Amino acid sequence: MSKQVDPIKFCEETYPATMAEFKEQQKIDYATFCKKQMDYGPGNIAMGTPLLSEDDITFSLGALNVRVNDKVQRLLNLINKSKRSPQNESIDDAYMDLSVYGIIARIVLRQNWGK
Repeated sequence: MSKQVDPIKFCEETYPATMAEFKEQQKIDYATFCKKQMDYGPGNIAMGTPLLSEDDITFSLGALNVRVNDKVQRLLNLINKSKRSPQNESIDDAYMDLSVYGIIARIVLRQNWGK
């Protein structure tokens, strides 16, 4: 019978620099999310709906999908096609937005957005 290995302990022991950087990036993403949340409020993600019905949630997730697609298309253009420096937000910023949009979508799905 094989012993169960704790994946967190394994990764932290095997890849300490990667795991430390992952945690640091999460802190940075969280702080940036909080600043943007103060500026935008929850309505931009809720699309002006109360997010009480399945239709509201589907509408919100559809809008998030558009935002995700915008970021992906931007990255594809900058990295694969034009291979030039961004003129506005950095490539790192675009990846941060993608990371945060994924978490926001999961919060919307769990019906905890704006609460």
